Order: sequence, then C-alpha cells, then structure tokens
Amino acid sequence: MRFRPEQHLRRPGEIRAVREHGRRCDGRAFTLWWKPGSGAPAARVCVVASRAAVGSAVVRNRAKRRLREVFRRQQAAAPAGYDLLLIARRATTTVPWVELERQFADACRRIAPAPEGSA
Repeated sequence: MRFRPEQHLRRPGEIRAVREHGRRCDGRAFTLWWKPGSGAPAARVCVVASRAAVGSAVVRNRAKRRLREVFRRQQAAAPAGYDLLLIARRATTTVPWVELERQFADACRRIAPAPEGSA
C-alpha cells in the first residue's frame, strides 16, 4: 500500500493537538502519541526526529524513513480516523526491522478501540 498525501499529518495546529490532547505510548525505538477523531477514513501520521534525541541529520533522516516505512507497511494495524505522532528515539536506526514493525503493531493494538460487543 502507498503512503498517500491524505495520510500525512502536516499542519502545526493538528500536530500540537495530538501532543496536547492525545495519549502516549512509549517504546524502545519510538514514542507514539495518538488522538482519535480526525474524521479521516484512514489513520494520519507525522514523524518527528529531533537532533537532541536522535543525532545528526543523516541519522535523523534514516530514523524518519524507517518510521514512515513501518507505518506504510503496517497501516492496516493503525486504527482508522486516528491522528498519530511518531517520535524517533536513538534506537530507531539500530533496532532490527522485524522488532521495529512488531513494536508499531503492538502499539496500534493497544490504542485501537475494542470491537462492538466484546467485553
């Protein structure tokens, strides 16, 4: 599946809303903030990597590419209509690919709403 433009979270106000009104899930390779109710048919995502947390420009860009690709491959696991903010950590570039995908899928499972009728 492609990572379509409508799946990008770009406006500063929307990103700030996820940080201020959303919930957080910490992982070894990244921190995931989420907020329900964007109204979009699919999840929208913004990927952030700071110099202080990740390192040089080359490392930050690699971390962001890896997180965008994880989202692209695992977007079916992300709950529809949610805004996600993925914040890279230093381990993002060193964690094995399979582990990175597993962490993202686990985080999405934790935030997804329970199906109707389940207890």
